[in-house]
Amino acid sequence: MRSSDRYHARGRLFLFCALFVLCWHPLLASDALQESLDVRTDPAGGVIATAHILFPAGPEIMYSLLTDFPRWPELFEVRMRLVDLQIRQNVVMTDLRIEHALLPGERRLVTESRATPNQGIVTDLVGGDFTRYHRVWIFSPANGGRETYADFELKVAIDSIVPDWLVALATRRELEAHFRIVKEKARARMAKPEK
Repeated sequence: MRSSDRYHARGRLFLFCALFVLCWHPLLASDALQESLDVRTDPAGGVIATAHILFPAGPEIMYSLLTDFPRWPELFEVRMRLVDLQIRQNVVMTDLRIEHALLPGERRLVTESRATPNQGIVTDLVGGDFTRYHRVWIFSPANGGRETYADFELKVAIDSIVPDWLVALATRRELEAHFRIVKEKARARMAKPEK
């Protein structure tokens, strides 16, 4: 075999391997769900965050964790306290006070949360020191229902002089901590024996 033929054969082999890795390899691991978190400033003001997270418990457990509103402050590293909780006709109103290193004092966040028909939770701003707050969780069973694949979206703007790019950096860090804590709580709940 001439050296130019060997060169072309190696090139074709390299191209085949590259195509396999780029195109077909993900199909072999289709059960492996990829996690992602994207946080960016919104040209209209505020921050938009989206995430795809794999949680180590079924959708029912995840839903119960994220709707256990009296214990909701335990799911965050940021200090917050629940001042008021009201449930009316399947709508949950929460009144939170949040302390944050970027902002002096406490910030008030009043929201309403509702269940969605597709195993999710939607939370919207009612009042307080925020100018926008919209959060969506959508849950799908994964790995035979033993885990949950969650789509998450947050649109938030605070009535503050802090620049949005700095809020975006803080939001990324807080969401990473939030997802980690929720995973820990889900594992702990899965480890509890059924009563």
